[in-house]
Amino acid sequence: MVLLAAAICTKNGRCIISRQFVEMTRSRIEGLLAAFPKLMNTGNQHTFVETESVRYVYQPLEKMYMVLITTKNSNILEDLETLRLFSRVIPEYCRVIDETDIQEHAFDLIFAFDEVVALGYRESVNLAQIRTFTEMDSHEEKVFMAVRKSQEDETKAAMKRKAKELQQMKREAQRGGRMIGMGSYGGSGISSSMKMGGDITQTLPPEPVKSKIIPSKSTGKAMKLGAKSKDVDNFVDQLILEGETVRSSSAKSKKSDIAKTVVPTALTESVHIRVEEKLTIIAGRDGGLEQMLLMGMCMLRITDDK
Repeated sequence: MVLLAAAICTKNGRCIISRQFVEMTRSRIEGLLAAFPKLMNTGNQHTFVETESVRYVYQPLEKMYMVLITTKNSNILEDLETLRLFSRVIPEYCRVIDETDIQEHAFDLIFAFDEVVALGYRESVNLAQIRTFTEMDSHEEKVFMAVRKSQEDETKAAMKRKAKELQQMKREAQRGGRMIGMGSYGGSGISSSMKMGGDITQTLPPEPVKSKIIPSKSTGKAMKLGAKSKDVDNFVDQLILEGETVRSSSAKSKKSDIAKTVVPTALTESVHIRVEEKLTIIAGRDGGLEQMLLMGMCMLRITDDK
């Protein structure tokens, strides 16, 4: 058999739900269902009606019909058996067979219809199997959900224990702070009582703070250096009188002074940026620039967590 569609419609031919098992347009299925009431003959007791292209197999359900649309080449006995199975499926999901209840459980009925027929051919299933398949009850899923729930419960219990531990630590810290405050208060009271009783007990004068004096190690050498500098100056003057050219050490001293100049410390805050640049130049004897290299480095230091 080739089952084209299964539908529940009113006696006037208005479709409530319809499930097509082969490729079919909406206009065609609506046209076939609209033509169904016109083909019925009240004088006959048949449960099927044929046209030139399709066959209608139907069963009355109170105020509506359960209709199967099949090809004319299908086996009528198999069609009737399939129709009875469809008619038994509907009360499993709808307590009252009326339009409102059927629309409310439309998707449940469509899923059940898919278990009965696949690609236009009936499956070898009964009503209990259809119910089991539509419920989609899985033992593996139940085990997975149970394990997941137990893990969630363990996580919640661990979180509660951790919260209690943190609260206990906070309370102990508060208690420790109170004890320290009481100790400082007691110490101030004792010192005040000592001051009040100054006539009886003699207070000791405070010891002076001993400052560390760094001994100057170059005092003796300074005199010698001065003496040497005088001898050097006399020797240089003698060379100049003889006509010799002598380089002055002022440039070297200036360079050494510049090199020894201490870079003042910059004010550092929570966000500190330090930029360093190094310029290297190679020039010829005539003053022309042969090569220049500029290198820079930027360092960012953040000490505040906020």
